[in-house]
Amino acid sequence: MMTAHQQTTWQGELRRDEPMTKHTSWRVGGTADNYYRPVDLDDLSLFLAELAEDEKLTWVGLGSNLLVRDGGIRGTVISTSGMLNNISLQQENTLYVEAGVSCAKVARFAAKQNLTGAEFLAGIPGTMGGALAMNAGAFGGETWDKVEQVTTISNQGKCTLREPNEYKVGYRSVIGPRNEWFVATTLKLEEGDVKVGQAKIKKLLSQRGATQPTSQPSCGSVFRNPDNDHAARLIEVSGLKGTCIGGACVSEKHANFIINTGTATAADIEALIEKVAEIVKQQHGIELHREAHIIGEAI
Repeated sequence: MMTAHQQTTWQGELRRDEPMTKHTSWRVGGTADNYYRPVDLDDLSLFLAELAEDEKLTWVGLGSNLLVRDGGIRGTVISTSGMLNNISLQQENTLYVEAGVSCAKVARFAAKQNLTGAEFLAGIPGTMGGALAMNAGAFGGETWDKVEQVTTISNQGKCTLREPNEYKVGYRSVIGPRNEWFVATTLKLEEGDVKVGQAKIKKLLSQRGATQPTSQPSCGSVFRNPDNDHAARLIEVSGLKGTCIGGACVSEKHANFIINTGTATAADIEALIEKVAEIVKQQHGIELHREAHIIGEAI
């Protein structure tokens, strides 16, 4: 049970029974028992320190890689998006970035500082915290290729500086110390040219808009790419583009996107994810693994 019922030392905003439809890019999901938006990192530490040790925590940024089931989330959701939002230039071409900063903002900020190497982040529709948690990538770049150091926070609110070698990092996968969450990182970049960087970002965003259904609710890529292949190709050649369950449909524009046409439930989306994976396995003998995270309780 949550113990931080009375506002004492912490200053953030605590909401009860918060609809997660407002906080996920698929625009579906039940309610969170408790939903906390910290003022800053110090405030988050204070809030966590007051929680019961067994309180279940769920961390949400832009909710762009997340399917929250229709029964909602028990325990407490910590929202970092727009809250842990500090970004600054450090010495020797490094950026300090907190977990709530959007990846696109990191790309733009780096370019303005005449730094190169972060342009690919413009193609990731989430926050830095989420990018660190899953080694997000786009256009051939991956988050952890640029990580010099990370700051984590424990369930009890203790912050720790950690090095990349303390994590096992792979394709869309990061394994490290248990019960710690990423709250900030230092990124090592290279000297570049602001105009070149901005032009590259513009080109990447144009490419993304041309190939992905960016104007419709989705989570981004649903499945990881298998070795030496692309999930979108396998789904498309399986004849699944345009396949729907309820209000959830496989995008006609990009087969590795499932869109909410307006009436989808989380159950519709989850059923469609399972159907796509099943048919691809039947037809090609390849097991697709989800990139999207599914959390919460079904109804």
